[in-house]
Amino acid sequence: MPLVKAGFVVLDCAEPEKLAEFYRDLLDGEMTDATANRVEIRGADGTRLAFRRDMNATPPSWPRPENSLQAHLDFVVEDLDEAERKIVGLGGRPVEAKDAGPYEERGYADPAGHSFMLRTVAPTAPKQG
Repeated sequence: MPLVKAGFVVLDCAEPEKLAEFYRDLLDGEMTDATANRVEIRGADGTRLAFRRDMNATPPSWPRPENSLQAHLDFVVEDLDEAERKIVGLGGRPVEAKDAGPYEERGYADPAGHSFMLRTVAPTAPKQG
């Protein structure tokens, strides 16, 4: 039996309920737990995310260098245009990404400003060099 039973990517934000709703709807998921300061969701594919209340949370400024990218999420989609329409409809926004790499991908920010990418193919190996 493993010592660690579950792992989450946790995003700090001022309004975890609202951000959880954004990702729950984006990932066709469900809320799995909620307290006064934390909300957890599981996407339809099993992706597990949590959102922790931090009234002083400052989102990264990526792609601007002032408060550059600290971490981001990647999601694989079949249709970038359809996924973008859904993201914008849920309150997310596109961000300009330069030199995105060899895969077709687009960068976005969720309603609280956290960065994430949509890719049409999953990467098979880390970038060399």
